[in-house]
Amino acid sequence: MSLYPVPAALMALTRAEHLLSLTEPDEAALLSARLHPQMFTFADQIMITTGFTLRACLPLLGRDPPAATFANDRAGLTARIGWARAKISVLRPADFAGADVRIISHQAGQADLEQRGSDYLNLFALPNMWFHLSMAFAILRAQSIKVGKADFDGLHVYAPGFSWE
Repeated sequence: MSLYPVPAALMALTRAEHLLSLTEPDEAALLSARLHPQMFTFADQIMITTGFTLRACLPLLGRDPPAATFANDRAGLTARIGWARAKISVLRPADFAGADVRIISHQAGQADLEQRGSDYLNLFALPNMWFHLSMAFAILRAQSIKVGKADFDGLHVYAPGFSWE
């Protein structure tokens, strides 16, 4: 079985960049907004989503995701997304040969885990990438920014003014 997480990772980066662009009306307030006091801010959710795009790809190649420091403002997050896109976009399907059976040792919170590549990707890395992107989306919704499913996935289309109500 061949794994190739690059298209999903690139899509998540594109969607994170789009959600980030929607913070323009009140950047400082939106970047620091959270769903709950004990949850990450919008800016943190975008940063973590970006990190998970790298974590979804590089460990499958036997590489650690590189560390980088960017500001947690819109310019820094945009730069971080571009940096991650550059690291991921050069990867080809052939690079992932054997990745499905490679054992990935990693941390999930405070848990030390070892997973086969296929489980690591499908049960850990991709779900976490989409989770943090979903939380960024939810924060914007909670802050009354008009976002919909099309903003999240870039695929859905609804007529102007459409509502489920």
